[in-house]
Amino acid sequence: MEPNSLTWLGSPCGFHGPYIFYKAFRFDIEANPRILSLGDFFLVRCRPGEPLCIAELQLLWEERSRKQLLSSSKLYFLPEDTPQGRTVSHGEDEVLAVSEKVVVKLQDLVRWTVWDSSGWSRGLKAAPLKPSEVLQELEKNGQRDTPVLHRYRESTLNSGLNFKYVLKEKTQLGDDGDQKRVSVLSYPQYCRYRSLLARLKERPASLLTSQVVLALGGVTSLTDHTHILYCRDTFEHPTLIDNDNVCDEFGECLKYYYCTEIPLY
Repeated sequence: MEPNSLTWLGSPCGFHGPYIFYKAFRFDIEANPRILSLGDFFLVRCRPGEPLCIAELQLLWEERSRKQLLSSSKLYFLPEDTPQGRTVSHGEDEVLAVSEKVVVKLQDLVRWTVWDSSGWSRGLKAAPLKPSEVLQELEKNGQRDTPVLHRYRESTLNSGLNFKYVLKEKTQLGDDGDQKRVSVLSYPQYCRYRSLLARLKERPASLLTSQVVLALGGVTSLTDHTHILYCRDTFEHPTLIDNDNVCDEFGECLKYYYCTEIPLY
């Protein structure tokens, strides 16, 4: 990451005491601008030599008194990368979530992130929509130039926040349709999606409309590079507590966020 390239994207979406909450942040990697926003799934490695895992970005905030830019993420690991290992009860597309959310500074989160996802092959490939039909739908809604909107629907985030500006900024960075993506669903969501694929197997034309796919519990994607996994269990990670990048001292903010009503907009 290039020095001094970390900046918040857009205006704050909430305030609570010394905490200012945001929806996204921007940074540069080798002169290439990138954006991470709430609800994004991406690959991370918590330490050199440790296995890849999936991070779901759930909270972004600034601690004004100590001038720290912070993030909270939920981490998902493959069963074989957990202390108990993979058993016969684990599904082929299953991941396990770390029981505690991980708070790290933004610069450390970027440093953890693995941008080359070509080596990731786990998960069910999402059935893609045909581009021509997707563009027709977007044009009807006046969003012809924002295919990133469909990619955003792959996220399980449902916060009610307005991400229009964030999506616009992501679109302007250019389309990376060949880049592999991951998305973690709940077990019921995953089952509904597998059922949907079976129902539409003999009717591929039905997959061309995102409204139908979403209504039936599916995941909309423009490419077949999205890998779908599911989570139904948690585990205690044995080494995260000793990771120097984990900022437990800032975890107090999560108590405010998850236990009280903070006005977000």
